[in-house]
Amino acid sequence: MYLEHLSLTDFRSYAQVELSLEPGVTVLVGSNGIGKTNLMEAIGYLATLSSHRVSSDAPLLRFGTERAMIRARLVRGEQSTVLELEINSSRANRARINRSNPVRARDILGICQTVLFAPEDLALVKGDPSSRRRFLDELLVSLIPRHAATRSDYDRVLKQRNALLKSARAGKFSSGHEATLDVWDQHMARAGAELLHARLELVERLRPHLKNAYAQLTDGSKDAGAIYRSTLQGALEDDGASPAAGPISARGAESTGPAEDLRLLSVDELTERYVQAFAASRRKELDRGISLVGPHRDELELVLGTAPAKGYASHGETWSMCLSLRLASYYVMLDDARTGGSAPILILDDVFAELDVQRRRKLAAIVSSAEQVLVTAAVEDDIPAELSGRRVKVIPGGIDEQENR
Repeated sequence: MYLEHLSLTDFRSYAQVELSLEPGVTVLVGSNGIGKTNLMEAIGYLATLSSHRVSSDAPLLRFGTERAMIRARLVRGEQSTVLELEINSSRANRARINRSNPVRARDILGICQTVLFAPEDLALVKGDPSSRRRFLDELLVSLIPRHAATRSDYDRVLKQRNALLKSARAGKFSSGHEATLDVWDQHMARAGAELLHARLELVERLRPHLKNAYAQLTDGSKDAGAIYRSTLQGALEDDGASPAAGPISARGAESTGPAEDLRLLSVDELTERYVQAFAASRRKELDRGISLVGPHRDELELVLGTAPAKGYASHGETWSMCLSLRLASYYVMLDDARTGGSAPILILDDVFAELDVQRRRKLAAIVSSAEQVLVTAAVEDDIPAELSGRRVKVIPGGIDEQENR
């Protein structure tokens, strides 16, 4: 799959811009602050309905406007698909597929697939657990779009349950509220079980690719791994109700721990475990006024050799781990493409300026064979020779067509 044309209206700094693209490597060159990242952000948003730079939609709208439009023509084999996404300031976002009637924005998930590398990726290693949970969930939705509803359902139930717990902390909790909390426990247990089950399966798919990608980018002296740590296991162990589980370990990619035991359970079994965990944690949750158990508090621990990457990895190792996570997600998508899915578009947004020469060349060699690679750079010399291809000059407000080559 590749993106053939991108059109933006009132998106970020662009009143209107048209960008024609082709398979292979395209490098967008322009000074810092000129708007290169805005173009890549729009493509990424079309794929995930979220920005890699901001947490809300408001900054995506050009200042003083009420809506922004992203239009894209995607080509997969002999098939062409036109996507239109309307981002609104005061109402729900809407989308169109091949100029049909408007649909919910999330109905276009899975049509455009991207893997986006950006300087912000450092948060995947150095940031708090929410960055890693978001990484998992965005990849999950790209692979299986119906899980957008799974995540939305869980977030809705979590919000309602937290509101009830806050009422208890404020002294407004009665026996009637207790019964209501039991009902929300059931809803949250089911939604949480579905999300946890999907995440655990995804981590199992990611783990060997993460190890392989890190070896490709480095000298191979350390193994890279990932361990999913669930609050569910801790709550059950605290209550003494946990099934037998191996000890928590951080020995690398082959480590076993609580998540591996949970992975063997069905959604129904995980639902029952959550119900038990909520009961075990109820007094603590009522005291604190917040839900303490669930996928919203889980952690994806990244491991290098025998130590956690966070706090122990050097700057270069941190960058290699971040790049390896993105490459691992790319390889997982390629696995799907071989069984009928679409190979993702690779986007490298101002990444090469952050890397040393060795890592630049290794990353370029890995991604150069992708169907479509979009790269941004302030300095063209930062782009390794392995990524030879079309060059596009980005200027204030648009594209310099005369300098495209």
